[in-house]
Amino acid sequence: MEHDGTSHEVEAEDGISIMEAAKSNGVPGIDADCGGACACATCHVYIDPLWLPKTGSRSQMEEDMLDIAEGIEANSRLACQIRIDGTLDGLVAHIPENQY
Repeated sequence: MEHDGTSHEVEAEDGISIMEAAKSNGVPGIDADCGGACACATCHVYIDPLWLPKTGSRSQMEEDMLDIAEGIEANSRLACQIRIDGTLDGLVAHIPENQY
C-alpha cells in the first residue's frame, strides 16, 4: 500500500522477494537502487503488524541498511529481504512516502 492509501494487489511466484514482485508489477515507491543486494535502503517497507511474524527476522546486514533509512519503525523491513512463499499469501506492506 502506498503512503497515500493506494492499494496494489500483485501475483507473485514463490521464491522471489516482495521487492521483485513490486517492481515487476509496477508498484511505485520501491526504488530498489541496489537491485536487491541489501546494499541500500530504497525498498524500505512497513510490514502490517499481523504479518510481521511470518516474514522472519532481520539479518544483521538488513539492520545495518535500515540504520541509514528515515522513519524506521519496529515493523520496518527491506522488501528485498523477504522471500515470498505460501505463508505470505495476502501480505500487507506499506510503502513510506520517501525512500532514503
